[in-house]
Parts: sequence; C-alpha cells; structure tokens
Amino acid sequence: MLYTQKLEFENKKDNMKNKAIRLLIIAASFFSLLLMYTFYEPYLIEIKQDTIVSKKINSKTDKLKIIFISDIHHGPFLSRERVHNLVDLVNNEMPDIIILGGDYVHRDKKYISSCFDELQYLKAKYGVYAILGNHDHWEGKELTIKNIQRAKINLLDNNASWISVGKSRIKIGGVDDYLEGVQDINPTLTGVKKEDFVILVTHNPDYIEEIKDNTQIDLVLAGHTHGGQVTFFGLYAPILPTKTRQKYRTGKVQVGSMTAIISNGVGTVTPPVRFFARPQINVITLRSE
Repeated sequence: MLYTQKLEFENKKDNMKNKAIRLLIIAASFFSLLLMYTFYEPYLIEIKQDTIVSKKINSKTDKLKIIFISDIHHGPFLSRERVHNLVDLVNNEMPDIIILGGDYVHRDKKYISSCFDELQYLKAKYGVYAILGNHDHWEGKELTIKNIQRAKINLLDNNASWISVGKSRIKIGGVDDYLEGVQDINPTLTGVKKEDFVILVTHNPDYIEEIKDNTQIDLVLAGHTHGGQVTFFGLYAPILPTKTRQKYRTGKVQVGSMTAIISNGVGTVTPPVRFFARPQINVITLRSE
C-alpha cells in the first residue's frame, strides 16, 4: 500500500515536472518568435492614409495628394537598396507634393551622398521639399544641405515656398531641428491670407507646443519619435526622445485649430528593431469641406 502511494506520488511529481518543462518551452518559443518579429517589422512599411478636410481647400486643390517621409536613417541598418525601393514606393503613389522630414542617415556622414543619390529620383507634380533633423546636424549639416541642393530638393529649414494651383495657394514652410537648431516660423507666416492653406514641417513634434495657439497654420507634419519604435502592442512607448512623451508619439492629433500628423518614420536607430510601430509612408489627401 505504501509502495503504491509512493509510486503514485512520484508519477504525479514527474507529470508536474514535465508539464512545467513544456510550459517553459512554449514560453521560450513564444518570446523567441516575438524577438524574431522585432527584427522583421522594420521591413513592413505601411502606407498610412490620412484625409485633411478644410474650407480652405477648393475645387482646384481638392484631392491634392501629399506624401510625407521622415527618419529614413540610411546606414548600417537600412541599405541603399531599401532607399531605392522606398523611392519606387513613393513614386508609384503619384503624389502632387513630397515632403521629407529629416534624419536621412544614421551614424556616419559617408551615407549622406548615397542617400540623396536615390532621393534625387523622387517625383512630384509640385516639387519635393525637405527639412533637417537632429541626426543631420550630428552627421553633417553642411554636407546634408549640399546634397539636398544637388538632388534639386527645396530646403525648407526656416524657409517657405508657395504652391499655386490655379488661383489657389498653399504655403509650405519648415523650421530647423528643435534640439540642434534655431526655429524661425516667420517665413512660413509672412504674406499668408486667411484663405491660404498653410503647412508647417518640423522634425521634432515637441515644437508643436511652441505654436499650438497659432491660428494661421492648418497642418503640421513631424517625425522623430519612430512611433516609439518599440511599444506595448502599439498602446504605449516606454522610451521616447521627446518632452511631450505620448501626446505626439504617432498619428493624427488635433491641436487647437491645426491638425498634426506624426509619422513613425521609415528607418530605425540602434537597436534596429520595431514592435507594433511599423515604418510608414504617410499619404495625406486634402479635401474640400
């Protein structure tokens, strides 16, 4: 009797041990798959569609398509071939306007030239426009500006351009990086009338807090956050390079009378992983109210 009870106890003990081992194997496999996915997600570029409705958009500018790309970070983790493929993806959308939001390379200025060797082939009906990000200051501001100009891209750092569509006007302006530069919004606002649609581009969304009471700006485009890059299933990012934290992490945010769109960007910084913060090409369509 005692021997039988002891045998049953040993069998139960072995079963519990085997069950624990199986659970550990399942858990280890699950976390291994999650880890593998974080290295795969940076390749899953999302075409993120947004529509901006405004009474300032009329029949001439209705359905105007803007593509916004930020944080390419061409370098050791994002090859020239992937920049080339990015250009093809953008051009296939047949945009009217292309805007680049800064941080073109990562870690080394040697990548600047090859990045713009590809970006020079971006095509848009009303032109391609660009600002600088913090990495562009760190890796080589003057060389980046030189290559932007070589690629025949319009530099909007503390500058602005008018786009005329028939008798309608859209003004696109930009400011220098919030961390490393000095911001001058005056070129964007000068000469603007109440019927003009105004777009401001800033690499870092923290700058939105500086202009949130401005009633002349209709649309703000920003990047820098990478959407958090690694998040808790898209709901919360534990690490963000901004003071405003989750407020301007990603997506469309209404700020007073203006709409802000914060892109997840295309590339990554170290480590080269993403988790529920997919890379994005932002396609913004302007529609008449």
